[in-house]
Amino acid sequence: MRLCRFDVGFGPRHGVVADECVIDIANQDDQYPLEAVRLLAPVQPRKYLAIGLNYADHIAESGMDTPGYPVFFNKQVTCVVGPDDDVHMPRVSSLLDYEGELAVVIATRCRHVPVARAHEVIAGYTIANDVSVRDWQVRSPTMTMGKSFDTHGPLGPWLVTPDELRDPHDLTIRTYVNDELRQDGNTGEMIYNCFQQIAHLSAAFTLEPGDVIATGTPAGIGAARQPFPQGLLKVGDVVRVEIDGIGELSNTVVEEPEEYLAPETEVETAWAR
Repeated sequence: MRLCRFDVGFGPRHGVVADECVIDIANQDDQYPLEAVRLLAPVQPRKYLAIGLNYADHIAESGMDTPGYPVFFNKQVTCVVGPDDDVHMPRVSSLLDYEGELAVVIATRCRHVPVARAHEVIAGYTIANDVSVRDWQVRSPTMTMGKSFDTHGPLGPWLVTPDELRDPHDLTIRTYVNDELRQDGNTGEMIYNCFQQIAHLSAAFTLEPGDVIATGTPAGIGAARQPFPQGLLKVGDVVRVEIDGIGELSNTVVEEPEEYLAPETEVETAWAR
C-alpha cells in the first residue's frame, strides 16, 4: 500500500493512494483525485535521525575517512515539510545543499532489535531530502544545527509499505536540480543497510511509531562540485529526488519569509501496528 497524509481544505487526514485517487482512511466513502489534494509529509515524527557518510562514493567526494561505526545525527522535527512545500534559503547563510535519501519509518515501539528482525518494525519507506546548511553544519561536531533549519526536512510523497517495496536495498536513487541530474546511486551501495541502522539505534534507545531514519546519501552533493560554491542551491532552484518503487519528492528554494514559525504538529502514531 501507499499511505499518505493529505489536505483538501479541512485539515490533515490519512489516506491510501490507489488508482490515482486518495481514499480517506477514516471514511472510505470519501475519495479524491490525487491531483485535487495537497499531499503533506507522510509522517510527523517524534525523532528524525540521519546517518552520515554511508555511501563510499560520497565519503570519497567529501575527503573523509570511512567511519568504523554508524555515525548518526538528529534533525529537529520542526524541519519537516511535505512534497511541493517550499525550502527556505536561510537569512544567516547561502551555503544551502541537497542530499537525496531513502527514509525508513518505524511502525512500533521497539528496543534491541536484531538485524534479522529489523524488517518487522518498519511501517514503510519514503523519500527524504536532507537539506543542509554547510557552514552551520561544520561548526558543530553533532551537525544538528546545520541539518535542522525550518523546512530543511522534506519527506514524501507517501509511505510505501514493505510488502509493496519488497527489497529496500536495490533501489535506484537520483537527485535533480532544475532537471540536471546531480546524484545517481543505488541503495545497495550503503555501507550500513536499513536493518543494521535500526539495530544500531535501538541498542541505545527506544524507537517509536513514526520515527524517521534517513539512511544516507550517494555522491553528487552540491558542496563537492567545483568550483565551490557554484554547485550549491540558489533561490528558485527546484530539487527533485526520485527513488524506484516510491516516486518523487520535489521542493523549490525560496527566500526565508519574515516572521516564519514552523506549524504546530502532533506526534504521528497513525501508522503504528
